[in-house]
Amino acid sequence: MVFYNKVKWVLGILMVFILIIATNLIDKNNFSRVKDSVVAIYNDRLIAKDLIFKMSNSIQEKELAVVASDSVFFSGRNKEVSQDIQDFIEMFEQTKLTLQEKKIFSAYKTNLEILKNTESDFIQSKFVDKTPLINHISAVKLNLNDLSKIQIVEGKRQMSLSEKAIDSIELFTKIEIYILIFLAILIQIIVIYKPKEN
Repeated sequence: MVFYNKVKWVLGILMVFILIIATNLIDKNNFSRVKDSVVAIYNDRLIAKDLIFKMSNSIQEKELAVVASDSVFFSGRNKEVSQDIQDFIEMFEQTKLTLQEKKIFSAYKTNLEILKNTESDFIQSKFVDKTPLINHISAVKLNLNDLSKIQIVEGKRQMSLSEKAIDSIELFTKIEIYILIFLAILIQIIVIYKPKEN
């Protein structure tokens, strides 16, 4: 009978141990999903949003110089602003881009190249013919605006993934508690139960 009692105890403890390991593995997976989502929100959305903001400021600086026909800007500061934009582009390319983002970002880079050529034409016209340059600046700003909207949509999507993972963690925690209560009762029954001896 002593052996039978030991087997009951070992089986009871083994059941609890297996349950705890299983729920910990599930929780680990869900926590990993939450962590990945938070990292993606920071790296691929917040940083990208900041880069878009900086590129927009640089484009706005160019736009103000065009409106003011600022020859001093185009003879010096313009190269620095263009280099800043190029640096921001390289940093933006390091973020994880969606298919829609890649398409808009490609159009943005194409419009920037056209903008550079139009700036040369503007300088050669002695800062008189502003219309083509303003039109190209508007196209670039529209691309940046579209990229900015994508950051919001993708950020919401990542938050939704995090919320689903957290809900899953809460569900499994509740299930784990109910199973532990059931096992505790079952172990008590096994330990207290004494079969009739013949």
